[in-house]
Amino acid sequence: MPYKTTFSRLKEDEREIRKNLIIESAMRLCTEKPFHDIGMRDIAKEAGVSAAAIYRYFPSRDDLFIEAFIQDIIVIQQRFEKWVEESKSSIIEFAIAIVDFLSENEATFQMMVYFMIRGAPNDELALRFGTVYSYFIEILEQMFEREGFKGKAQSISHAFFASLAGVVMTFRNYPGKSKQEVRIHMLRQAKIVAAVFRNGISKGLADEI
Repeated sequence: MPYKTTFSRLKEDEREIRKNLIIESAMRLCTEKPFHDIGMRDIAKEAGVSAAAIYRYFPSRDDLFIEAFIQDIIVIQQRFEKWVEESKSSIIEFAIAIVDFLSENEATFQMMVYFMIRGAPNDELALRFGTVYSYFIEILEQMFEREGFKGKAQSISHAFFASLAGVVMTFRNYPGKSKQEVRIHMLRQAKIVAAVFRNGISKGLADEI
């Protein structure tokens, strides 16, 4: 029995390693080409496995990318959770962190935009994507409530995140600008967005929503 238990655990570990290898390969491809141009065969080639092997782990390409998105977004969730718990970060600092994360993690940004525009192909994937997004919004709600806003934190959080995602979408490929110049410009826009939300809240303008 101990042998069987150990063997099963090793097989499970091997499966998890192979699964993560496939996810990492898909994420790398997202930094090299548009999301919609990436197929399962491309991912299999990058991972060094057969296309048939990938389908043993993921029923479809969208299943694979939802899993990748969830794993990647957990990183920034944990960072924001810590900030909220320690009460050390302002709305402007949150805005800068969100824009920096989305602009520096091209694969995550592409996946997020893809599923937001197209929608998940089935109810299960829609639920998983929605759960991750809702949890992220809840963290922003806590931040706004900590800043003194009560009552409409969820609506404000949705608008705040959508505004910052729009900044990244609009300026990430700014023509004629270097990567550093683009980053400086996006962070400037993020600060403006954060200031508008902060001042609107402090002046009670949010009550008009």
